[in-house]
Amino acid sequence: MSDKTLSIAIFLVLIAVTLVITSVTARRVKTDKDFYAAGRQIKGWQNGLAIAGEFMASAAFLGIAGLIAFYGIDAQIYSICWFASFFIVLVLVAEVIRNSGRFTFADIVSYRLKSAAIRPVISIAVLIVSIVYLIPQMVAAGALSKLLFGIDATWGILIVGILMVLYITVGGMVAATWIQSIKAVLLLSCGILLALLTLSHFHFSIDEFFGAVATAPSLAQSWLEPGGWLKNPLERYSLGFGLLFGTAAMPHVIMRFYTVRTKKQARSSAMWTMTFMGIFHVLTFIFGLGAAVLVGPDIIRAFDSGGNAATPLLAQAVAGGEGSLTGALFMAVVVAVAFITIIAAVSGLCIAASSAFSYDFWFNVVKKGKQTPKEQVRTARLSAIAIGFIAIGCALALQTSNVAYLSGLAFALAATVNLPAIVLALFWKGFTTKGALIGIIGGTIVAVFSVVAGPQVMGANAIFPLQNPGLITIPIGFALTFVASLATKDKEAERKYQELSVRSQSGLGSEK
Repeated sequence: MSDKTLSIAIFLVLIAVTLVITSVTARRVKTDKDFYAAGRQIKGWQNGLAIAGEFMASAAFLGIAGLIAFYGIDAQIYSICWFASFFIVLVLVAEVIRNSGRFTFADIVSYRLKSAAIRPVISIAVLIVSIVYLIPQMVAAGALSKLLFGIDATWGILIVGILMVLYITVGGMVAATWIQSIKAVLLLSCGILLALLTLSHFHFSIDEFFGAVATAPSLAQSWLEPGGWLKNPLERYSLGFGLLFGTAAMPHVIMRFYTVRTKKQARSSAMWTMTFMGIFHVLTFIFGLGAAVLVGPDIIRAFDSGGNAATPLLAQAVAGGEGSLTGALFMAVVVAVAFITIIAAVSGLCIAASSAFSYDFWFNVVKKGKQTPKEQVRTARLSAIAIGFIAIGCALALQTSNVAYLSGLAFALAATVNLPAIVLALFWKGFTTKGALIGIIGGTIVAVFSVVAGPQVMGANAIFPLQNPGLITIPIGFALTFVASLATKDKEAERKYQELSVRSQSGLGSEK
């Protein structure tokens, strides 16, 4: 059996298992609460595992390892900041979000403000953030398709897009949660085994491992020093700032806290997420540095210029090397699990994006709340199909980019656009409808401009100085919202602040 045939066989088995799960869970999707929030039947530990699964996706398993293999341990900033970000989620938003709304963060903001005015704007903002984060997951699928099927990256993106739409339209959040949980367990297991096999080549000695990195002829000493990748300190601060604060504003993360029954389980979800992510992210630097020494940056770059093939190639190298059955088998397992990881991650993002249109815009604004649960689910499924095709098109246009970098941009965008509205709605009495509108619209314009006019797009002719815009755009997003709210008055929003304060602490009324 050839390497490609083996990879395809393992992948098809995993896909068959997930399709069976989707088919079984689809029977439970009868109402809008079932589709968007899994009927609020998810346990805290399982929700934490599913949330961790969102972050142990292509950016962590593939993108971070690729950046470390190319530039050194400096790229570990992604792992550190994504792990630390959940301290902010735990303290700031996990419990109050669960208590304050039904399905989306627009529920919180629109409860205080004028719903008809604010929901359409939030819907657009959530769609933009979700699609920007969808793109790197699908780009990673394209890179993996070369190793898994031996086909062009375009076909890999199409396969993931079609399966994503299938999972969501059939099973909703219930299927997405179960698939995320299962793939998180598989990914953790593969990651631990891969780390152990990598360290076995250095007699399980960390000193020997780092010594090999320091003396490898294909690597520079800077692989073990800060500044090997982000030489500008402002770039490091900006990337870290975006990752640290963006998590609390990512739509698919916020939706996860509505799938549990109580505020206690919401806190438990965040704690379990940190536990699982902490275990996994300890391993990512081993993947990256191991790939740099045992595979080599040039070989990795030959497979994929973005570095997304570093982890699968390392799996092959540590399990016997190219041409060996064990090497082919382990690489096939790693690639298949990574592929399933991507499908699970994009499924959660697709639900967040489809809910922005079907629930926040169509149901609450266009239909003014006059739609049966069955009609709501139908609209959500149709919007998921449309979003799937949009994501496929965008991913095809950006398929040579590094997935970790693209993911970082999504987090900076979320922190600039969504976070000010969430925090000020929950914790500031002076927040107004006009302030929210100016902050969201202005923040979106500033964030998009900083990316389009930045070095990653315009190169030496860049107008905006930083590749990672969070350090500048996030304060601007808060400032726009704050100043615009100070300049306007909204008596109804002030009155609603007291009600929301009680609701966010107790959960009373969130089901209505």
